[in-house]
Parts: sequence; C-alpha cells; structure tokens
Amino acid sequence: MKFKAAVYHVIVITGLFFGAAFGAQAQTLQLVGFGDSLMAGYQLAPTESYTAQLETALKAKGYDVAITNAGVSGDTTSGGLSRIDWSVPDGTNGVILELGANDALRGVLPEQTEKNLDAMLSRLKERNIPVLLVGMMAPPNMGGDYGQRFNAIFPKLAAKYDVPLYPFFLDGVVTHQDLQLEDRMHPNEQGVAVMVEKSLPAVEAFVKSLSAPK
Repeated sequence: MKFKAAVYHVIVITGLFFGAAFGAQAQTLQLVGFGDSLMAGYQLAPTESYTAQLETALKAKGYDVAITNAGVSGDTTSGGLSRIDWSVPDGTNGVILELGANDALRGVLPEQTEKNLDAMLSRLKERNIPVLLVGMMAPPNMGGDYGQRFNAIFPKLAAKYDVPLYPFFLDGVVTHQDLQLEDRMHPNEQGVAVMVEKSLPAVEAFVKSLSAPK
C-alpha cells in the first residue's frame, strides 16, 4: 500500500509540474512582425533580423514573448493586404505593422497606400488584435508634395484607429552608411540593432498594454 501511495504521489507531483509548465507556456505573448524586407531581414541571418533581435531584447527585460517574422521582401501595402488574414494567425496577441516603404519607392499614390493600410488596420481591429503601427518616410527624391502626403498617412491612421505609432522605422540608420548594406537601403546587423534600440521603448509600452488586465 505504501508503494502505491508513493507512486500516486509521484504522479500527482509530475502532473502539477507539467501543468504549471503548460500554463507558463500558454501565457507567452504571441506577436507578429508584419512588414517588408526591413522586417524580414533582407540578406541577414534569421537571428539578425529585427524580429529576432527585438525578441532577444524583450526577453532580456523579462518579457515572455515570441515574435513571428511575417516580413516579405519587396512587399507593398497591396501585397500586405492580400495576405494579412493568413499571415496573422488566430491567437496572435499583437501585431507590429510596418509597410509602405516600397510603395514610396515605386511612386504609389499615397492615397492608395493609406487605403490599403486602413483596410489592414480595420481587419485586425475586427479580430480584436492590437496593433503597433510603424511609420515610414518618403525618400526626398519623390518631391515635397508627395512626401507631405505620404508622411501624413501614419499619424492620421494611428489617430483614427487609436493605436500607438512608432514614427520612423529607420530612425538612426537612414543617414549612416556604416549601418547599411552595400545597397544603401537596407540595414546591416548593426543597423538592425540600432533600430531595435530606438524602437524598444515604444514596443515595450505596447507589450505592457497587452499584459495589462482587460
């Protein structure tokens, strides 16, 4: 009888252990970095991408997060709109939405870019998935009028959908060649590290809002 009791005790303790482990795993915040090559990590190793370095930085601060890289190089807002439903799975706790750079490079009408981003934000809102919107700036060679219309998109949509905005994804990198690849358009590993450092306060605030009781 004592042997059976001991076995039963071990089974109960084991069950409690795995139950606790499962519960801890279930609490992990599931984030999706949804964007273009700047999010995907163009020509970088997977561990050097923005999502990978950001996840490492957040974990170092004690946050239990997992960030899926849903960046596609060359993607425009039209491409993002066509895939956002299946690229952001059910159970996602939050999305870092970064798109628009390729629209500006291709001279897409800012009104169309805004329409596409608006539709993506609307779909995510319908699914009750919070968003951190990441802004971009039009390159100077597109002209002042285009730049004003394009740059205004992101604060306008952030206000409309009441979502936090990180104003410029390439802040601290865009004018520093030592932080860029040879194409002078994409960040290298060190450039991504700067992007993570610059954006971390905004992302941390976003993560805290997801962790707060509803």
